Amino acid sequence: MSEIDDLVAKIVQQIGGTEAADQTTATPTSTATQTQHAALSKQDYPLYSKHPELVHSPSGKALNDITLDNVLNDDIKANDLRITPDTLRMQGEVANDAGRDAVQRNFQRASELTSIPDDRLLEMYNALRPYRSTKAELLAISAELKDKYHAPVNAGWFAEAADYYESRKKLKGDN
Repeated sequence: MSEIDDLVAKIVQQIGGTEAADQTTATPTSTATQTQHAALSKQDYPLYSKHPELVHSPSGKALNDITLDNVLNDDIKANDLRITPDTLRMQGEVANDAGRDAVQRNFQRASELTSIPDDRLLEMYNALRPYRSTKAELLAISAELKDKYHAPVNAGWFAEAADYYESRKKLKGDN
């Protein structure tokens, strides 16, 4: 269904029937809007075919409602084709169970980013380019991510980038 689905399928194929070596890495699940479901495992991949009832659009439309006819009838809007934070977190659970904690962390970061408007998200990532931002600007973005968008993982990433760029002389004015 997507590149991420293909990647997770390949990962699951690579590990075959072996159990993940370390199941101590938990997927953060403390959001008010998260759908309640039983813990997912690598056997639940791909979600869209094994658990279509768990996959929905941001407006709440079921996966089977997203059809070409509904698109042509204007019953499906562009926003209905976007992935939800819940789906990304569930994909992370599958990856975690497959022993791919780094992939799980990527899904967690991605789930946080779904609440940020696209234009602002592009501005934030542009600010990460070397020599584009001061340390204060990067720390302000970190605070914005944490306070406005409730994205603590990504906020930490920007704070870390601010320190790293300072140590490597990659901040605005260093060039």
